[in-house]
Amino acid sequence: MSVPDSSPSLAPVVVWGVPFAPFTLAQALDEVERLIAAGRPRFFMTVNLHTAMLTAQDPAIRAAVDAAAFIVADGMPVVWASRLQPRRLPERVTGADMFPALCERAAKQGYRVYFLGGPPGVGEEAARNLTSRYPGLQVVGVESPPYRAATPQEEAELLDRIRAVRPQLLFVAFGQPKGEYWVHKNCPALDGTICAQVGAALDFAAGRINRAPRWMQKTGLEWVYRLWKEPRRLFSRYAQNAAFVVRMVIQDFKNRPRRHSRPAR
Repeated sequence: MSVPDSSPSLAPVVVWGVPFAPFTLAQALDEVERLIAAGRPRFFMTVNLHTAMLTAQDPAIRAAVDAAAFIVADGMPVVWASRLQPRRLPERVTGADMFPALCERAAKQGYRVYFLGGPPGVGEEAARNLTSRYPGLQVVGVESPPYRAATPQEEAELLDRIRAVRPQLLFVAFGQPKGEYWVHKNCPALDGTICAQVGAALDFAAGRINRAPRWMQKTGLEWVYRLWKEPRRLFSRYAQNAAFVVRMVIQDFKNRPRRHSRPAR
């Protein structure tokens, strides 16, 4: 990951092998606008605890992390872990927060946006809600591909449809790690488009799934709310994440520079 050109002093904060940009939400939004102005196809990532774990295990996710324009911390455990570093991350910046905020900026700046993924009807409902909330928002495409793997011809035709409407922002709402794979593979073929995997953000915008109360988001307990809502789907994932955190925290403490006591006079 390259250091953002507009902020050369903001070197990445490396947590568990992932180079996070020390951005606030506002800074991350500004950086996306800078990328749009540059006119080159790029993608950014919002990496939560699960994606950090996958980065350590999956070479394809590692390659996506290395190629991203910038990465923000989409998880309080990552922010907390950064406090063991000499430099800390300022705050959690989630895909669920960046998605509507970028749609708001797109409405003001005239950017065209494209929604890709989610169950049938979710993208359309999200588009209706967001265009009502942000008048002037141009949603130039909504697609819900089947969950099975696309054939090469289907993939090529999808890319042709996206290129035909020239979106500046492409939001991908696939599951993990499918979304990260897709963005890393296909973003370079979309001239002038900034891509991001936003996961459940499309469901939130459509009103299909409710986010945790704000106090739970701020205190790092959003995972508890999501586990309560979707226990069958998330229990195994969160158990793996917890084991990963324990290993990484132990490793961080072992590698942390020790303070030497003063020699006795």
